[in-house]
Amino acid sequence: MNYDCVIIGAGVVGSSIARELSRYDLKVLVLEKASDVCEGTSKANSGIVHAGFDAKPGTKKAYFNVLGSKKMEALSQELDFPYKRNGSIVLCFNEEEIPKLEELKARGEKNGVVGITILTKDKLLEKEPNINKDAVAALFAPTGAIVCPFGLTIAMAENAAVNGVEFKFNEAVKEIRPLTSKQSDTGEVRGFEIITDTCTYTAETVVNAAGVYSDTFHNMICEDKIKITARKGEYQLFDKKVGNMVSSTVFRLPGPLGKGVLVTPTVHGNLLMGPTALDTDDKEDVSTTGKGLAEVSDKAAESIISVPGKFVITSFAGLRAHSDADDFLVGKTAEGFYEAAGIESPGLSAAPAIGEYLANMIAYDLHAVKKADFKAKRVGIKSMALSSAEEKAELIKKNPLYGNVICRCELVTEGEIVDAIKRPLGARTVDGIKRRVRAGMGRCQAGFCLPRTIEILARELEVDVNDITKRNPDSKYTYPHKDK
Repeated sequence: MNYDCVIIGAGVVGSSIARELSRYDLKVLVLEKASDVCEGTSKANSGIVHAGFDAKPGTKKAYFNVLGSKKMEALSQELDFPYKRNGSIVLCFNEEEIPKLEELKARGEKNGVVGITILTKDKLLEKEPNINKDAVAALFAPTGAIVCPFGLTIAMAENAAVNGVEFKFNEAVKEIRPLTSKQSDTGEVRGFEIITDTCTYTAETVVNAAGVYSDTFHNMICEDKIKITARKGEYQLFDKKVGNMVSSTVFRLPGPLGKGVLVTPTVHGNLLMGPTALDTDDKEDVSTTGKGLAEVSDKAAESIISVPGKFVITSFAGLRAHSDADDFLVGKTAEGFYEAAGIESPGLSAAPAIGEYLANMIAYDLHAVKKADFKAKRVGIKSMALSSAEEKAELIKKNPLYGNVICRCELVTEGEIVDAIKRPLGARTVDGIKRRVRAGMGRCQAGFCLPRTIEILARELEVDVNDITKRNPDSKYTYPHKDK
């Protein structure tokens, strides 16, 4: 099977590249080793659209962060995913460190961030009354925002699929081999073989957007080797009852391992704290630990007046792809081979800009032309929880399944779950349902709705309930009874 371009990885960056390439008359394939889009780093992060004041001026992190942040609000309207501009705050706890806030402000302004100000203690507490009273000043960036990382990634992937991009899941890439032209005596590279568990594909170009595994594929093709370290971050998610503890995203002054433990509202009304930062050799380790979660609580307690520990509803961990170069690797690194490697924070913010940049580069190199019938708009799944009484009545009138509540915590109905299954790149797992419509995301964490969600998945996919999984083929909930 031959393609113009194969993208490795269906995270937020891979999906953004796919969406932008779908504007062109090209045959594009996305290969993903997991069962769905947004299964790696993209599903386990803070959901912050960083303003861009932290990255070092002149770096690709700074460039793509600011550009991506500027694109995000319009993109949310075009692709219909949750976004809120709530602003970012960086706390300072002693007078001697105020010059560091000034340096951060100057850095942001050099990066092109607008509206940054330094807040006095009085102004800070007026804005955020639940901040630790020991804070003496803070930097405020009004362009900072929050987004649903699942919503963003799924929206871009769906739109790419509607515009002709193919996605293949549960298909891990094992090897990439350069091909040479049989008609040329020079041995010039003319594309690649991409070998997976089940198939061999050929493509004129390849994009490496493989997250923590991006060094593996880079080192197969490029002479200059790189190393990507998996940096684990643990988080705590809190009930919506305490979701208004802060209105802005609250940081501490950044340190050597990043921006530290933040405290932020989410676009869905929860409160989120984290992440920690621990480098690990295990690129699959997303376990949480007592030590890590205690660190989240302890460090968050330095930023706010109290941590509402009894309202924690879940904890989770994610892995960031930290490059030894401490910057994004974005561009063409070999003939026909393009990369978005080492994409750690602010990668979510930068993704729309990275996608556009690489897609334009690839399209130019392939002499591709834009489609006349590209569909830029995408309509998401209608949420009963966010609908007015009139809208709810109309939805139920059109489809009675919207009147059958499955998830009580988040008010998710059977109609929404069926829509999540039936739409482009529809959910095939319980986690896929969870990320698309939030069934199981609430206070009881699927304690009540899980059995019904499994039944609906099995019915709509026309499979046995024993075949329904949480996230991958090895995560089944039930097994058929075997008679003794």
